[in-house]
Amino acid sequence: MSELYDLIIIGAGPAGMCAAIYAGRAELKTLLIERNPMGGGQIVNTYEVDNYPGLPGINGFDLGMKMSEHVDRFKVDRKETQVLSMDLTGAEKIVRTEAGDFSGKTVLITSGNSPRKLGVPGEAELTGMGVSYCATCDGAFFRNKVAVVVGGGDVAVEDAIFLARGCSKVYLVHRRNELRAAKILQTALFAMDNVEPVWDSVVESIEGKDLVTSVKLKNVKTNEVTELETSAVFVAVGTQPNSDFYMNAGLETDQNGYIVASEDCKTNLPGVFAAGDVRTKRLRQVSTAVGDGANAITSVMDALLNII
Repeated sequence: MSELYDLIIIGAGPAGMCAAIYAGRAELKTLLIERNPMGGGQIVNTYEVDNYPGLPGINGFDLGMKMSEHVDRFKVDRKETQVLSMDLTGAEKIVRTEAGDFSGKTVLITSGNSPRKLGVPGEAELTGMGVSYCATCDGAFFRNKVAVVVGGGDVAVEDAIFLARGCSKVYLVHRRNELRAAKILQTALFAMDNVEPVWDSVVESIEGKDLVTSVKLKNVKTNEVTELETSAVFVAVGTQPNSDFYMNAGLETDQNGYIVASEDCKTNLPGVFAAGDVRTKRLRQVSTAVGDGANAITSVMDALLNII
């Protein structure tokens, strides 16, 4: 067993890194665990972040790197590994990872969420061969080609706008007849002459052998099935929490697996906190995630005072 930490943070997205900065400033003995080679969470895959105060239009990768560099100014231990499970019932919390076990007086879960899958035939088989969940990561592979974006929220519309700058044609497939995305994004989208919405439709299957060649779409009002030729399908239909490691740890979650925690980030287990996109909340944005990270450390400090 390793040394005892005051705080173990699981996840180095905006919430986790903000919490690490605040914990470092408070001189807490802190361990920040991240499964990916670089921190930043989903923002590193975002082409442009236009709503983070003071840094309008910053590239998501750059914002993530700035946050990570800020963490490194403080004495925060960092470990790149996958968390497997946790024992959160004792006074010392045990976090089991592929790199060994770590113990802490408190634990903050900031594992975020991941893109939701469509669950249709061809999706899994053609992932990486035309099916993607990150337009900014893979969009360049389909320059001057036809692409399909599935979804109707901010991310879907942002993806469609990004792709339209390089693709010959972009179809935006949505199950309803109007979008949920912010009006400013919709205005930008509909101003592009190479974007075409496909309303009231869902993906039935993704076709192709070694590469995506088409999608079959079903109109939810008429039940008519049509086939649309495309080289790529970008899925943007929401997210699900990164929850595999905590589902059997005794934490209260909602029906979707998000950890039940309010603004103070306290969970149903003493000494265990949740912040950022992984907790129950109305708005999941970079700004709300960093706010959670700051609030969480206030609650952690209270808990540590009670322990001492």
